[in-house]
Amino acid sequence: MSEADPAIRDGQTAEWTYGPIFDADAHIDPPHDMWKDYLPAHLRDRAPTIEHAEDGDYICFEGNRRPFMMINNQAGRTGETFKMKGRLEEQRKVWEPATRLADMDADGMDAALLFGGGPLGSFDNELYIASYEAYQNWVLDFCSAAPDRLYPVGYVPMRDIGETCEHVERLARKGFRAINLPAFPQNPEAWKTSSGVKALKEGQVSALTGDPKGALQYSGPAFDKLWKTVCDAGVVITFHLGARVPRFGQAEFFLPDMPMSKLAMAEPIGIFIFNGIFDRFPDLKIGSMESGVGWFAWYTEYITRTWEKQRFWTKSTLKNPPSYYMDRNVYGSFIQDRTGILCRDLPGGRNIMWSSDYPHSETTFPKSRQIIQRDFEGVPEADVKAIINGNCRKLLGLD
Repeated sequence: MSEADPAIRDGQTAEWTYGPIFDADAHIDPPHDMWKDYLPAHLRDRAPTIEHAEDGDYICFEGNRRPFMMINNQAGRTGETFKMKGRLEEQRKVWEPATRLADMDADGMDAALLFGGGPLGSFDNELYIASYEAYQNWVLDFCSAAPDRLYPVGYVPMRDIGETCEHVERLARKGFRAINLPAFPQNPEAWKTSSGVKALKEGQVSALTGDPKGALQYSGPAFDKLWKTVCDAGVVITFHLGARVPRFGQAEFFLPDMPMSKLAMAEPIGIFIFNGIFDRFPDLKIGSMESGVGWFAWYTEYITRTWEKQRFWTKSTLKNPPSYYMDRNVYGSFIQDRTGILCRDLPGGRNIMWSSDYPHSETTFPKSRQIIQRDFEGVPEADVKAIINGNCRKLLGLD
């Protein structure tokens, strides 16, 4: 699909008065042959390979042969043409800078914060951890094509606090502004998790989720070393869903699971608030990405009222009501969420950021500006500009 294609032309708007758009949650999955180029030399022969069969393409890795899934590459497709499985040649080549930037131009995106592909779902701890750094290096190279428009997010392992601090410091020196952590810390064997999903390898789930039942917990005082490192490095923490992972590929569960994957992010946010992390580190910022924000104002009122009544027997040491931290330290991104937009002036609803989810299955591409105009109808221009651009820039320290 090129800029001349009807689907893109139809998505463009005749009038646009809201200024630049900073896409707070776009995605970049690397090509499958990336791993053999970016893994350490002694691990490259263990990278995934592709098998082209009559009934489709398969990814072969560590003795497992699985169909190539296209849910992460739906840009330009309609609901009717949505494909869960397919061939590599059917993908939109979003990992090519020229394609990516052309799509951003056509859709009216001035800049994007890029989440995405890594690590490998390996059962070997060495390969699993090495694939984090391989992805970090690849995505930085990708973004170098337009560093003023493409902002990479650094995915890091979270099995050991000291190790994660080293990743944070190294990525900050390289220019990363955001570090993505799993919703809960990982186990010593980082790929292992109690939150398995049938269609995904454990390591893929662990990168998003960690292990909510693991020995390490963000509430622990030992994590103060990490929060200090993050603040000193001048980066922000993001959580890209993960508190509950939808059962991809299982139609009977997928649609019910999707909203729960958003709402479940209330738990990691609450861990940071109620364990005094933001009191000890007032400059720490976290982003709850792709979680939607329509529930933020309700959640803020609920936890504030509950804290007012229950804080005595729980011996809460918070210096301020929970709503204070939601407004100072917590950001959230959404795709299509008019409820969240209408709650923008309520406690907890102020630090919200629009996103396109390009090129994933919920993407607004190539009609993002049309959808923004629809969802922001009646909203003052200054508020629109903050939500589609200013708030993300503020989170990343660009203003």
